Amino acid sequence: MSDALKELATHIELKRPDCVIGWDIAYGELNIDVAPANIVGFVEFLKTDATCKFSSLVDITAVDYPERAKRFDVVYHFLSMYQNHRIRLRVAVRDEQILPSIVEVHKSANWFEREVFDMFGILFSGHPDLRRILTDYGFRGYPLRKDFPTTGYTEVRYDEELKRVVYEPVKLVQEYRQFDFMSPWEGANYILPGDEKVDEKGEAK
Repeated sequence: MSDALKELATHIELKRPDCVIGWDIAYGELNIDVAPANIVGFVEFLKTDATCKFSSLVDITAVDYPERAKRFDVVYHFLSMYQNHRIRLRVAVRDEQILPSIVEVHKSANWFEREVFDMFGILFSGHPDLRRILTDYGFRGYPLRKDFPTTGYTEVRYDEELKRVVYEPVKLVQEYRQFDFMSPWEGANYILPGDEKVDEKGEAK
């Protein structure tokens, strides 16, 4: 398999040197680093080239590297059912950098790109309907960024008096931040089912 992937990588690199920054093979899959500006044309090439035929878009996701200048890797996964190959494209982008949408090449990219926007805040130019897809309207922040607080910024509850859902800033009591690291069973002053069968020495009766 690795030899076939090496041949495929060499073929792609020779055909599209304007797009390929580098490549490697890991876990039986070919990874190609692609220039952001060329992503649409490169994806179309992978779909139509007779040697590639990556006709199925499996997923689009991202990885956050806050310490890097190009903070995010947008990752595309493709499958060629004709050649029985998988390929992973990585596009490094800066925070607030806009990446071209590939919806014109793969219609299924619509919701994938919306999810990446919703979770990471990465923008896609040319997307027909780029809005949040998993979080609520008015949600603040991007949950899969490494600097997003685990508690979020707001909490949602239903107010019985107002008869509607209200949004409030998260207010954590101090007890929330203190952990005793005890098991839920430690310190219990009641007998759990089955404990009555064990004497004080811990031996079964």
